[in-house]
Amino acid sequence: MTMTVTGTGTGTRGEGDADRQPAGRNARGRRGMIVAPHGLAAEAGHAVLKAGGNAIEALIAAGSALAVVYPHFCGLGGDAVWMLSDARGDVTSLLGIGQAAENVSGVTALPPRGPASTLTSACLVDGWGRLLDLSRDRWGGAQTLSQLLEPAILLADEGFVVSPSQRFWWDFRAAERASWPGFEARFVGQGLQRQPALARTLKRIAAHGPREFYEGALAAEIAAGLAAVGSPLTARDLASTEARFETPLRLAYRDLMLYAPPPPTQGVTTLGIMGLLAHFAPDEMASEGADFYHHLVEAVKQAFLDRGQIADPDFVAAGAFDPLLDPARLAAKAEAVNPQSARPWPDVYRHGDTAFLAAVDAEGRSACVLQSLYYDWGSGVMVGDTGLLWQNRGAGFSLDPASPNRLQPGKRPFYTLNPGLALRNGRPHLLYGTQGADGQPQTLALLLSLLIDHGLDPAEALSRPRFLLGRTFSDGRDTLKLERNAGEDVVAGLSSRGHIVSMLDHFSPLGGQAGIIRMDDDGVITGAHDPRSDGGAIAL
Repeated sequence: MTMTVTGTGTGTRGEGDADRQPAGRNARGRRGMIVAPHGLAAEAGHAVLKAGGNAIEALIAAGSALAVVYPHFCGLGGDAVWMLSDARGDVTSLLGIGQAAENVSGVTALPPRGPASTLTSACLVDGWGRLLDLSRDRWGGAQTLSQLLEPAILLADEGFVVSPSQRFWWDFRAAERASWPGFEARFVGQGLQRQPALARTLKRIAAHGPREFYEGALAAEIAAGLAAVGSPLTARDLASTEARFETPLRLAYRDLMLYAPPPPTQGVTTLGIMGLLAHFAPDEMASEGADFYHHLVEAVKQAFLDRGQIADPDFVAAGAFDPLLDPARLAAKAEAVNPQSARPWPDVYRHGDTAFLAAVDAEGRSACVLQSLYYDWGSGVMVGDTGLLWQNRGAGFSLDPASPNRLQPGKRPFYTLNPGLALRNGRPHLLYGTQGADGQPQTLALLLSLLIDHGLDPAEALSRPRFLLGRTFSDGRDTLKLERNAGEDVVAGLSSRGHIVSMLDHFSPLGGQAGIIRMDDDGVITGAHDPRSDGGAIAL
């Protein structure tokens, strides 16, 4: 496999059979599509599709490459949540979510960084193994993990030019990063980034399989590295880490069936927002008007009132989440929305940064995934000499003994990742997802309404002004953040309804990095990645 490793790989045209488009522009084709937040990850996935690989194989190649070139947002020391569908519309989800350590009973604080934040195992790598089993058994997959990891290993060994996104988050954490164990020796803020220790780890996984990360000699090295920095995670915790195939949630919206991953993810929140929007006829509102944004925002608030109930299903009563999407409940919530008045923002702020990728192959099989370390740069903790930056997803737990999401040994935390998939006439039609913790359901609801209710294409929807409710890392006020290009009329209309609006820059990093692939009945596949990202789309 040949790759360019000295740039971002976002040129507008590549080989003759590929439509390559940079962030914010549509690519179109009929034989496959890959979208990713970094051009080199997109190239890795495209090479697999071009060679006849399927969508799962393409995303493992792209996702492993992304774990190298986007180290501030995702990595092998983190998790991943997948949505999958074959061409006939058989939809499933894979929750690659690490569980809390066995030894957390004495934890009295949930710090966002440092060794005490490394409370949960990392499940991304185990997900690769389970997905390749499905790929081989049901999707005709023939690629080995060793083959699929080649681009990531090459990038880690030879290096790549630091992306604008990595540079931004490196600079933003300048005051903190010196205190993170082993961190500053591994990463740079500009120029060539190499990760030789991570390359060695990837080679060991390629040679021995995904369970090497959890039960082999590599697992022993990881456990020793975690113990050395004071993490509660042990070799037993690694060995008990397993990704799970789960039945996704679904909700009918207009002529589509929307699918989302189940709890402990907030997929139910995204579907709840869409269930509320169905009562407001957003297709009759101007898509750039204050009325449209007001109803979206108020639907988000109503759905977020239930978000505190989401927790690991293994630790709550059976059927605990069923009422959240009950049609009568959603209708009552919609009735509670005042079309002329804003209600207060009800939710506690959660930080989080992730990376979204999606692919469609020549047979119409579809996959999308969100990979994450939780916060930008995760816990900030490097694990021994493995090159692994560990996640801080344990910060998603609660210490309130009355909370369904309270910290318990072996429990999976409330999870912000919720990539989505939609069927039309029983076949895959949309793949979508975004970075952004609290912002994920908000951005997805906006994008889905623009796509479904207003008929925008992926690039058009991704380029529209975003909103974000609540606090952010740079603004502790519970205001409605709105990108400046929404215009003065929208701001005035929202303010007149009682929204306290604060402005974000056009294409602000706070708007998240989303991606969309749309498959139409005529066989045309259209895809784009966010203009706020460093990636793009490549079609075959």
